[in-house]
Amino acid sequence: MEYTAPMPDYAMLDDTDAASLAGFDLIIDVRSPGEYGEDHLPGAINLPVLSNEERVRVGTIYKQVSTFDARREGAALVTRNIGHHLETALAGLPRKSKILLYCWRGGMRSRSMALVLSAVGWKISLLRGGYRTWRREVVAQLEHSGAPLPFILIDGQTGTAKTAILLELATRGAQILDLEGLASHRGSAFGDFAAIPQPSQKRFETLIWEQLRGMDQTRPIYLEAESNMVGRRQVPARIWAAMKAAPRIAISAPVPARAQYLVEAYPDLVSDTAKLNASLDQLTSRHAKTLIAHWRALHAAGEYRELAGELITAHYDAAYNRAREHHGSDPVVTMRSETLDAAAIGELADAILAAKLKP
Repeated sequence: MEYTAPMPDYAMLDDTDAASLAGFDLIIDVRSPGEYGEDHLPGAINLPVLSNEERVRVGTIYKQVSTFDARREGAALVTRNIGHHLETALAGLPRKSKILLYCWRGGMRSRSMALVLSAVGWKISLLRGGYRTWRREVVAQLEHSGAPLPFILIDGQTGTAKTAILLELATRGAQILDLEGLASHRGSAFGDFAAIPQPSQKRFETLIWEQLRGMDQTRPIYLEAESNMVGRRQVPARIWAAMKAAPRIAISAPVPARAQYLVEAYPDLVSDTAKLNASLDQLTSRHAKTLIAHWRALHAAGEYRELAGELITAHYDAAYNRAREHHGSDPVVTMRSETLDAAAIGELADAILAAKLKP
């Protein structure tokens, strides 16, 4: 009996709202791993039809030889890679699975995959316009939208456990937007995580929008008071504008308690002398060389709490005060705690919720 292949059949998707994306069992980004790593749709996995090197190779042929030769080479590579995905990542996928495919702009890469997968028998949709459709939504919502956001800021000098309080609020059912967590940076010269690089700017924005669009805009959203940069990532315009207009709850604690908290919250700086010295290098334009050398000596001697206390009083409190003068508004509520252990952090979270501030 002669085999007749079914005609390829796939639908087009125009919306990237949460409900539309939730209708798929699998979302596949067919772009190269480098493109996927820079940013991708929420929940998407990467099954590239061209690797990073293959994409460069095909592009070079396109520019230096001809369109025809580039397409022939690309078709051979794409076919081989799709076959590999069918034998590996897609081998156990149920027949009734609904799959969304996308590439950079909904062109040949995603259509090639769609032709094969729809012929196999899966229900396939293509995102019209590809990744650029998603990116336009993110930019529109985070850069150009002027819609208000119900933010309440958790503010306070360095070492007042703001991040820990924010996370504690989440355990009590509050909505939070943890910008430092999303940016993989603790927001200071000592704030980067050596083993975890910061996401790209595009990825940072996607992570923000992915969380924000799933929140109830009639309820408060708590977040930590930040500058408009978290490490090397810029806070999007709409978020920053809402933060500047939001009411602030300031956390206050004595320097010894804050120093103890910093030592516990930054264990990498306690254990990693090279990282500590690299962070101190960033302060050399603001402090005398003798003071920087003194701080290095404290770390070498294991005087971590004393080092943290001196950094608080000589550097961070002054920087905080300058920033708040520029901000130009007083906090709505100030909450004082003499300690910053787990119990105190829980009590502060309870007090914040009990205050029932309106955004």
